[in-house]
Amino acid sequence: MANLVKATTNEQFEDFLTKAGKCLTVVHFQAEWAPQCVQMNEVMSELAKQHTSTTFIQLEAETLPEVSEKYDIASVPTFLFFKGGEKVDRMDGAHAPELAKQVQRLEVTGSPGGAAESTKTSTTDLNQKLKKLINAAPCMLFMKGSSQEPRCGFSKQLVALLKEHNIQFSSFDILSDEEVRQGLKIYSNWPTYPQLYADGELVGGVDIVKELAESGELENTCPKAVTLEHRLKVIIHQSPVMLFMKGDKETARCGFSMQTLEILNAAGVDYDTFDILQDEEVRQGLKTYSNWPTYPQLYVKGDLIGGLDILKELKESGDLVSVLKGESS
Repeated sequence: MANLVKATTNEQFEDFLTKAGKCLTVVHFQAEWAPQCVQMNEVMSELAKQHTSTTFIQLEAETLPEVSEKYDIASVPTFLFFKGGEKVDRMDGAHAPELAKQVQRLEVTGSPGGAAESTKTSTTDLNQKLKKLINAAPCMLFMKGSSQEPRCGFSKQLVALLKEHNIQFSSFDILSDEEVRQGLKIYSNWPTYPQLYADGELVGGVDIVKELAESGELENTCPKAVTLEHRLKVIIHQSPVMLFMKGDKETARCGFSMQTLEILNAAGVDYDTFDILQDEEVRQGLKTYSNWPTYPQLYVKGDLIGGLDILKELKESGDLVSVLKGESS
């Protein structure tokens, strides 16, 4: 059997799992209309060439609703990992490096954990990542979907409550990052979503927020709204080198952002990113704040450097690395 296949029926899907036996099987729940799924299919094709003992299955999530419902597929792309017909791991979202890492690990170990020391290091890094996300804004909501398009009833209710009480908040889509989705449950000892945080501390889920709203305590629990200008300054200074782009380091969502990542990665300088597609307020406000109408936008030590064309010029002139290190501008 070829190790990159498409499952078009429930029976065919089960047959592929059975034939794979104890070898790793990776199932991509996809949709033809989603460009990120097309991108991840290309990644799957490359992985299939490298891992010939692993079976890679492409499956249209909407065409086989019984399978999607059975495995709780709420968005695409979603990847499930099987061994011996049993699900051993899951990854939500288009994260090519993480997919490659998971395949490499599970093909050898058969479990998500890997070696003990590796897990320990990973847990430390994850906790640091979670702490940074929780403190990304005074009022932070971890939810399914975005504040513009909630993807579950509870998330929709909580967003409506916050907006009704004029609470300024930022949000993180836990469907876009399975590591955050699972890790935050343990980090905060709170098993469900959505989760609301105020000043870095867990407030709770939709029931808690409802009680606070009914008692009149919600406005006192959540931090007072800060001006957009102050918020932009805080985000710009989150890292010495800060890139505002469409997508993130792992998954660029436009060609200009992808080219910018390639230039920065080649320069070998540490940097952080902010996905302007996740926050419309920042996306529109930063254009006015910096008087720069397009994205991506790169900042070094709080100062705007420019977009892709500027970076290309700096690279060609040989000044890029010194600018990124703040040695010249």
